[in-house]
Amino acid sequence: MSQGSGPAGDDQSPADRLRALILAGEMAPGQRLVEGDLAELLQVKRSAVRAALVELTAERLVERIRNRGARVRVVTVAEAIAMYECRMVLEGLCARKAAENITEDGAERLRAIGASMEAAVRNGDPLQYSQLNERLHTQIREIAAQPVAKEMLEGMHAQLVRHRFRLALRPGRSGQSLPQHLEIIAAVASGDADAAETAMRDHVLDVIRALGESDEPALGQFGG
Repeated sequence: MSQGSGPAGDDQSPADRLRALILAGEMAPGQRLVEGDLAELLQVKRSAVRAALVELTAERLVERIRNRGARVRVVTVAEAIAMYECRMVLEGLCARKAAENITEDGAERLRAIGASMEAAVRNGDPLQYSQLNERLHTQIREIAAQPVAKEMLEGMHAQLVRHRFRLALRPGRSGQSLPQHLEIIAAVASGDADAAETAMRDHVLDVIRALGESDEPALGQFGG
């Protein structure tokens, strides 16, 4: 097996695979990342693990503590709120651009996601709703075709994933955010750029308020 390669048939880099484990919650915030253990887990050489940790540190998924090695970075509620304040502006921009670029095919895709979100709320399935929420925001960013905003949002997404998951599982959260998402969909689908930006910013502001009510000072995975 060549250095940095995974098991046969796996073409993901060690950084990709470690990132996926962190985002899936397989490695908890604050968990130590020991090179030898990771090399065995990922079936790669320690030098490949070291390079992966450098990459993920640059992405702020991992942090290095002096004399203690690396660990999964803990994102506090205060830091998450600060990132959502930035997201509010960027997501609003993407909603505006999406409304300006919308086609009938794109509008139908958004409406279909909205219908599935309504079904998830009726069925009491917050995890399905969370996945659809992510799909909706991703679709809006794709339609917006604003690559700089998209890159910045994706960079923050990885750090916020735990807070989003905890928020998604809060009782009643899906039902509270559903009308906001349907309003965003209606505005983007109709091509109303002003209404789309306003609806998106109002939604993200509501996420910020909900995070501010959290009694979890440090943790937080999926679903505004």
